[in-house]
Amino acid sequence: MKKLSRMQIAVWVLAAVPVLAVALCYGSLPAQVPMHWGLSGVVSYGEKWQLWLIAGMAPLLAVLFPLLPKIDPRRRSYDKFMGSYLVFQLVMMLFLAVMTGIVLAEGLRPGLVDVGVVVCALVSLLFIILGNMMPKFRPNWFFGIKNPWTISSEAVWVRTHRMGGRLLFAAGVLGLLGCFLPPVPRFAVLIGAACAAVLLPSVMSFFWYRSEQQNG
Repeated sequence: MKKLSRMQIAVWVLAAVPVLAVALCYGSLPAQVPMHWGLSGVVSYGEKWQLWLIAGMAPLLAVLFPLLPKIDPRRRSYDKFMGSYLVFQLVMMLFLAVMTGIVLAEGLRPGLVDVGVVVCALVSLLFIILGNMMPKFRPNWFFGIKNPWTISSEAVWVRTHRMGGRLLFAAGVLGLLGCFLPPVPRFAVLIGAACAAVLLPSVMSFFWYRSEQQNG
């Protein structure tokens, strides 16, 4: 039986944090808690039981992530970037734990957190981390920029993810700078940069693949 890595165990431990946090705070929360923050600052409320759905995402993903390589037709590729894959899982668990914490904090003490700025900063940091990781990903069916050209050529996959990683990193940096802008421009910068980081490499993958076929 393959020995579990410390990183994988850490992922599972972190996955339990949102559930434990909700359990500890549940009795002190009002019946209605903030669930959605609009760009205009308007807060939408929902029944507090919905917090279990939010908290449950972490353990669900923590179970799903180790299973994906086993059912992926390109399962052998994961051996080439398993370290990055585990870091990705860890980062996602941290992200979900912090997001759950924000909702709980606002439920207990409304106005304690500037949610728009904090979420923009967290997503931007997530982009920066993922941007650093993307060049290490190898062809698979679940993670990365997947289209007919990247899946058909490992060389095109590598070029696409190198470009995508740099652009996603830049999108994260722009997102952090955009935290100082008003709400609508703040998220316009973040979303626009993220879309460019995905669309531009996808377009280029077509031309790289066509060039590869013509020269091959």
